[in-house]
Amino acid sequence: MSEKTKETNISGNVVDIQVLKRLYRFVIPFKKYFYLLVFLTVLTAILSPARPYIIQLAIDNHIALGDFKGLNEMVLLLVVLLVIQAIVQYSQTYLSGWLGQNIIRDIRIALYKHVLRLRMKFFDNTPIGRLVTRKVSDVETLSDVFSEGLANMIGDLLQLIFILSIMFYTDWKLTLVSLSTLPLLMISTYVFKEKIKVAFKDVRNAVSNLNSFVQERITGMTVIQIFNNERQQHQKFQEINKEHRKAHLKSVLYYSIYYPVAEIIQAVGIGLLIWYGSKGVIDGGVTFGVLTAFIMYIQMFFRPIRMIADRFNTLQMGVVSTERIMRLLDNEEYIPDEGTRKTDQIKGDIQFKNVHFAYNEPEYVLKDISFEVEAGKTVALVGATGAGKSSIINLVNRFYDIQKGSITIDGHDIKEYELENLRANLGIVLQDVFLFSDSIFNNITLQNPRIKRDEVVAAAKLVGAHDFIMRLPGDYDYNVMERGATLSVGQRQLISFVRAMVYDPRVIILDEATSSVDSETELMIQSAIDKMMKGRTAIVIAHRLSTIQKADEIIVLDKGEIKEKGTHAQLLEMEGYYHRLHNMQFKEPV
Repeated sequence: MSEKTKETNISGNVVDIQVLKRLYRFVIPFKKYFYLLVFLTVLTAILSPARPYIIQLAIDNHIALGDFKGLNEMVLLLVVLLVIQAIVQYSQTYLSGWLGQNIIRDIRIALYKHVLRLRMKFFDNTPIGRLVTRKVSDVETLSDVFSEGLANMIGDLLQLIFILSIMFYTDWKLTLVSLSTLPLLMISTYVFKEKIKVAFKDVRNAVSNLNSFVQERITGMTVIQIFNNERQQHQKFQEINKEHRKAHLKSVLYYSIYYPVAEIIQAVGIGLLIWYGSKGVIDGGVTFGVLTAFIMYIQMFFRPIRMIADRFNTLQMGVVSTERIMRLLDNEEYIPDEGTRKTDQIKGDIQFKNVHFAYNEPEYVLKDISFEVEAGKTVALVGATGAGKSSIINLVNRFYDIQKGSITIDGHDIKEYELENLRANLGIVLQDVFLFSDSIFNNITLQNPRIKRDEVVAAAKLVGAHDFIMRLPGDYDYNVMERGATLSVGQRQLISFVRAMVYDPRVIILDEATSSVDSETELMIQSAIDKMMKGRTAIVIAHRLSTIQKADEIIVLDKGEIKEKGTHAQLLEMEGYYHRLHNMQFKEPV
């Protein structure tokens, strides 16, 4: 079922209650503050109707009798009540916001921690913009549930109960007249609630689509400009933005209709109250104080009903956002980390045995792959694009799990190792280097406090990156900007080498690590690679055969299968696939 279909099905009280129950587990650490908030909410609901009642007593028992002294006492009581009410409302509002922000903080942390554990397949199939929407926009929507939605809605409901109780106790006939227009308001509120709920879902979907589109296009701006595709992308953005505006305007339309209708219904109710109450005052059946209090009651009564509709939809938006967040938290597309084996330093003997692997079954990209890399040896993988070379690297690191066969390190299945421990012993350098908008030092250490500056400098000198880093303003504290935009391709690649070396891994994996650098830089890196590989197990993917001629074994892959194995000299003697590839690269120009 698609995400959009799932979101469309989010309706009904049962689903809402289930989602809110799941949200409550984030409230548990703040239970005492939550209960205090409930107490303040109840207290606010009690204090609000007390004001009209005091005014009623002041009019009937003191003003009507000319008791000026008693009136002063009632005014003083009213002032004290207002001060207490202001303090309680301030405390309730602040505590509601404080509680909401702390819960939102915990949800953000839990969500981000969960996303960090998800397997690569999840990110292959999920737009980054959608994840940003879940992590930022949806979580932010939840803060409104705590600061404006749930607590205030409960307070409004309690206030309605107290007001109705006092009104019926004072004069039940006047109460029925006052509430004669209530059914109209309830019907209009229900219609508004249902319409705005759908509108808000459309708004959330539109925001998610907009975020996904903008994030992908900004990331791929180079491609857009290279192919002169700005106009087409602008037109596509206008279409998506139009849908976004349309969704928002629909909600604005419902609000612009509902509130005037609610005001008219309230005005009619007050008009009927004054008409009937005035007759009672003239006939002597109703006091002027009661009529005044009822006018205040009816205004206080209708306001929460209008606000409940709005707050209910705030709650609905929160429920939709919560459901999306919980669905992401429920996603179990992560590599099971059930291994218990842990070692400070593996030897590095790697063995693939009858490995079958598919990103999407049954389309296998690796078929019955078997080979061994002895500890301290170097194995090179060559083959055309799509042959399965990078897939092998992904499997060694357990970015993906295999469907059949086994992969062992030092004779133990890699699933037996703790995932963190396994990856700590593997150093990988990718062709596509990703650098964060941060200093060179932090990009190398990834903010690992155990790695000292001296170790970074030593690794940089080994790779040959130290000299160019020292020429930069701020040297190791130089900010490389997003994706390393201020550095050349070769410089970014050198930093990735330092990043791998500073962790002192027992296994080095190079995924076409020199394909993006010039010949001069390649020579410098090749010298560093030789030093890196000394005493370590190495798996190297390279299109440039000149970089792998010294490998202990070269494995030739084609369409997910091993076609040839041997040293450089042995493969040339076979005059097969590797021989043809070698001739293509080293053919002298005519």
